[in-house]
Amino acid sequence: GTPGPNLGVILEYDALRGTTRDFHGDQHSAQGPVGMAAAVAVAEFLSSSRTAGTVTVYGTPAEEVGAPEAKTTMYEAGVFKGADVLVRSHSSTGTQRSPAGFGSCCMNIDVVHYTFAGAPAHQLQAWEGRDALLGVIELFNHIDALRKNLRPEARIQGIITEGGRAPNVVPDRAAAEVWIRYPDEVYLAQVRNRVNDAARGAALATGTKVRIDVDSAARDGISVAALNDLAFAYLKRLGTTKVEEEPGRPVPYEETGTVATQIPGVGVTSHSSNGGYHTFEMEADALGEVGHHGFLVDAQAMAAVLYHYATDAQYRATVKREFDGLKGLYGEYLAALRGAYPLPTVPEPTGN
Repeated sequence: GTPGPNLGVILEYDALRGTTRDFHGDQHSAQGPVGMAAAVAVAEFLSSSRTAGTVTVYGTPAEEVGAPEAKTTMYEAGVFKGADVLVRSHSSTGTQRSPAGFGSCCMNIDVVHYTFAGAPAHQLQAWEGRDALLGVIELFNHIDALRKNLRPEARIQGIITEGGRAPNVVPDRAAAEVWIRYPDEVYLAQVRNRVNDAARGAALATGTKVRIDVDSAARDGISVAALNDLAFAYLKRLGTTKVEEEPGRPVPYEETGTVATQIPGVGVTSHSSNGGYHTFEMEADALGEVGHHGFLVDAQAMAAVLYHYATDAQYRATVKREFDGLKGLYGEYLAALRGAYPLPTVPEPTGN
């Protein structure tokens, strides 16, 4: 590259866990080739036309494994320093665009690890021990009871990662990993606190002890309409399918953590599957006609957006102005959310 705009392309490669095998049920296997195709095309254009600018390709791992999110860690290490704009591809069951604002693709997420400690004993004299697995089971029971008292957008999902090693020994150690989601980080913190209290209650009820380790995995980013509208227009011009004309909620370039609040960018999503996300059907579509067409359009649209950004100084100024304006409002956005979720005052119980 030459002095000029630094055009960043994010590549990913990650497999999903949790089934009979690791699989590409979110088509992460295609994100590298799609992004590289766009990057090479733009780099060749910059070179052949002697247009000022640099294309930087960032390989980013482990999108789906929870905290710490790779891109956030890479940003904090200075990997994205100097990037003026970032683009990335992601599989999609339709072709959408995002309006300006704050949000995240899969809600704000806290990944919480609950480790219960008990005391071993023979299962025929279980009363002589303290069952750590029972503590985990009670945690999930408490979570189920808690759900009806939460706002309906909240999601709490978890798995037991340790549950003992032999049926004839009272487990003295058990653990669970729980993902807590909500559309914003303010109410998410309230939900997390209640789940943590549920864990402490489970430990108290079972005579065990619990350790709580919280990792912040995903937070709201900034969605720039100038970038999203341009990408959407190119996608339609290039022949994408299953177009949803009306914009949905604000979604920055997906699964990039805090990077989306520091560097303007866009996630380009062309229809590439008729299956649901995280399914074997979506994996199969990556090698089928619908996937091939979607990925080709995606790569072309990514390249077109970067070309437009590199060659139009006025457009770059528009993107920067919108991004900086939204970034300046982020604190007010969080303050408004705090005012929207007042905690009730619970009095001390009185006697009969």
